[in-house]
Amino acid sequence: MQQYLATSAIINWQHPNVLALAKKLTAETVAATARNCFEWVRDEIRHSWDYQMNPVTCTASEVLSAGTGYCFAKSHLLAALLRANDIPAGLCYQRFSRDGNGAPYILHGLNAAFLPDHGWYRMDARGNKAGVDAQFTPPLEQLAFPLTPLTRVSGEADLPAIYSDPLPNVVRVLQTYTTYDAVSANLPDFEPDSL
Repeated sequence: MQQYLATSAIINWQHPNVLALAKKLTAETVAATARNCFEWVRDEIRHSWDYQMNPVTCTASEVLSAGTGYCFAKSHLLAALLRANDIPAGLCYQRFSRDGNGAPYILHGLNAAFLPDHGWYRMDARGNKAGVDAQFTPPLEQLAFPLTPLTRVSGEADLPAIYSDPLPNVVRVLQTYTTYDAVSANLPDFEPDSL
């Protein structure tokens, strides 16, 4: 589990501002703390595309400072807040058809946290809006974009791994493009050779 508690250049939970917020969100139980962290990131950090906001952020501390981020960046902050509260947290990805009709495909970033009463539990703090209602309801998942056999387009998938670090192609996009619309035009896809 140590890899899911580690600090890194992207999930920089030891940054003073991240650490201070994490401590404010601490509750009496692991699950309550995880809920607080999830709901804070979901509701207080604006999704870059939904709000058409710059700057593009990547690291947990950048997301917190700017108050905005794409789903990937928001997942970096949520992982950092959970880890700062000694809750193992990782990064998960879903692959979607960009237009719902097959290629091209794009990734969506979310999190998994290890909750003592439930094991690994996925949560999606991308931010709610019309048609998106992500909640913290363990043991049941309520993700922003649930993939079911009835809704899944060929090529779409829940990627099965829980990563301790972001995928390199995700970081590359967030650190290369400087505006929310440039990121949107270049959203990453799953690259098996990047793992």
